[in-house]
Amino acid sequence: MIKILLADDHNLVREGLRRIIEESEGIEVVAEAENGRDALQLIKEHKLDVAVIDLSMPGIDGLEVINILRETNPELPVIVLTMHEEEQYVVRAIEAGAMGYLTKRSAAEQLVSAIKKVHGGSRYLTPEAAELLALRLATGTRGQSPLDSLSTRELQVLRRLAMGRTNREIAESYCISIKTVDTYRLRILKKLNLRNNADLSRFALQNKLIEG
Repeated sequence: MIKILLADDHNLVREGLRRIIEESEGIEVVAEAENGRDALQLIKEHKLDVAVIDLSMPGIDGLEVINILRETNPELPVIVLTMHEEEQYVVRAIEAGAMGYLTKRSAAEQLVSAIKKVHGGSRYLTPEAAELLALRLATGTRGQSPLDSLSTRELQVLRRLAMGRTNREIAESYCISIKTVDTYRLRILKKLNLRNNADLSRFALQNKLIEG
């Protein structure tokens, strides 16, 4: 029996994923988390075979969970299941150590296959994600996109600022100080050569970091 952790901050999403998984023989969801901190705690408490983790969770998000697991539980394969299809997220998730990358729209058809494949020691990428990675390697474009200059946390803060979140809301979401959020904001503006939050929002739309 392949034992699974599901981590996503939306109850309905987890319910849907659990139904998909448990319709397949030999796979069982033994733990669920609505944020990264709970996911890490549950991983300590359960003997798991695969973790399925969303990128956009409050507090410790999916990328941070993967980075922590690379140090604490490197043998546990992680599948990223997310709404994000952009190159930045695919590349950062794989570089962090994810063994699989799926979008939520492909979950119904591909999640069970992905779980079985990563459990067997192989990677599983959607065709779109694989194409993005192949293109990045073939063209050697790493470092040429303005977004490549941002750290993962800066990318996260950029998205939330572009979505209209206040510094206080972002600080509470990531359990950091408001002053730290403003420091990130100033770094982002400088690195991207932008002037204000309105510019950030336009930049995020143009680069498909948020939906219009």
